[in-house]
Amino acid sequence: MEAARAKKVFTDMDKWAEIRRRVLVEESSKRSVCREFEIYWDTLQKTLGHSEPPGYRQGQPREKKKIGPFLEVIEEILKQDRPAHHKQRHTKRRIFERLRAEYGYTGGYTAVKETVRAWQEQRKEAFMPLVHRPGEAQVDFGTAEVHWDGQIRKVALFVMTLLYSDAIFCCVFPRECSEAFLEGHRRAVAFFGGVARRISYDNSKIVVSRIIGPRERELTRGFLRLQSHFLFQAHFCLVQRPPEKGQVECLRGYARRNFLVPVPCVSSLEALNAEVEQRCRQDLERQLWGQSATKAVRLEEERSALLDLPKHGFEARRVEDAKADSQSLVRFDRNSYSVPATYAYQPMTVVGGIDQVRIVCHHRVVAEHPRCWGREQTQCEPRHYLALLERKPGALDFARPLEHWELPECFDVLRRRLEADLGHKGTREFIKVLRLLENTSIGQLAGAIEQTLAIGAISSDAVRVILQARQETPIGLFRLDGRPHLKLVHVQSPDLGAYRALTAGGVS
Repeated sequence: MEAARAKKVFTDMDKWAEIRRRVLVEESSKRSVCREFEIYWDTLQKTLGHSEPPGYRQGQPREKKKIGPFLEVIEEILKQDRPAHHKQRHTKRRIFERLRAEYGYTGGYTAVKETVRAWQEQRKEAFMPLVHRPGEAQVDFGTAEVHWDGQIRKVALFVMTLLYSDAIFCCVFPRECSEAFLEGHRRAVAFFGGVARRISYDNSKIVVSRIIGPRERELTRGFLRLQSHFLFQAHFCLVQRPPEKGQVECLRGYARRNFLVPVPCVSSLEALNAEVEQRCRQDLERQLWGQSATKAVRLEEERSALLDLPKHGFEARRVEDAKADSQSLVRFDRNSYSVPATYAYQPMTVVGGIDQVRIVCHHRVVAEHPRCWGREQTQCEPRHYLALLERKPGALDFARPLEHWELPECFDVLRRRLEADLGHKGTREFIKVLRLLENTSIGQLAGAIEQTLAIGAISSDAVRVILQARQETPIGLFRLDGRPHLKLVHVQSPDLGAYRALTAGGVS
């Protein structure tokens, strides 16, 4: 009971001050004060010797009787863990289990846990506060989750920050790859209104093809193209060392917590990117601790230190060599894209962007497809196989490229009538009609087919003639406006005497 009362005096500042005043000012008897406040004599002496409760003070560390003999074993285990991958190092629980099974430890888990934590904290890396000058930036990739196409998908989060102003730009891509990396830079410099003179990176395979020395790197062709276009200096972090771009890593987490929470539900990533960019603009109005101005004001100050944007735009793309197979398909980024059947077995160059894939053969673009971000998908353009279908008409109902090709109803009506009148030759006639789609749109051809059916001229030639007539542009009155050079040309009037002589007697 007395110990509890003494503890109450120590923690009650009012009574502490009253005891000191009664003894030191009013000169009350110390024994009477002890009786009145129900405290020990030693407690009174401590109160008089300190103007405020000094708290608990341990003279010497307590002896660790159970864990003490095993401290060297724990330290040796932790030292051996240093070269191992971080996912295969000893956990505190694993060290505890080994001590009990291999060394006869009889103590509890808490002592082991506290010992390991203390050892790790004593050896944590200390960092030097740095000065961030205008014109320096850091780049990093992270991941986030979004509701997209009816399911939760993991996307790549690109982040660039300017160190002086702390301005941040973020955008999301279906996957972390070269095209996303390049496109992220293009959008970021446009957002900031200039290019940082020095940008720090980690050692991603997108950027670094080979590590030569502590700071020397052999860079990928795509990154060199980016650097040559924007003319910035690249700085790379040391390998297996504490991160040297901590600011962008902190802001990456900030952006994920503040820009993508709750998990966004989007119809397209471009719509999400527009919203994230707006959040980045709103973040410029934030004023950081210790700064006298907002991020927007500091960004205006920093723009004078940035490089000007190049006059010509930058295309974020990846170029790979490929070859069309027997089915006129070209493999790129784990997906297949079709080319016209005449290019089967031909070498190709594939230019992959964020939204589109272009396939080039002999310096000519032979196919364009929307970019597919899935895996093992096939994108077939039905028009690419119409020429081959004319030679193999039996494949009309079984051709995979035509399986989900939705055509207007008039196409089916035309086919039924052609096959009813001509038998199997009607199928060939219908394929000739489909081949007209190589140079016209489905809507224009559908209009020509409907007119053909209306007049009862059921043939591919009739459809072609009507289509050509619909596509012809009437010749208007020729004018010299905008052609001043033609006004200098003088053409003599023709001599119509011979014609008048022939028609003088009238027409019989």
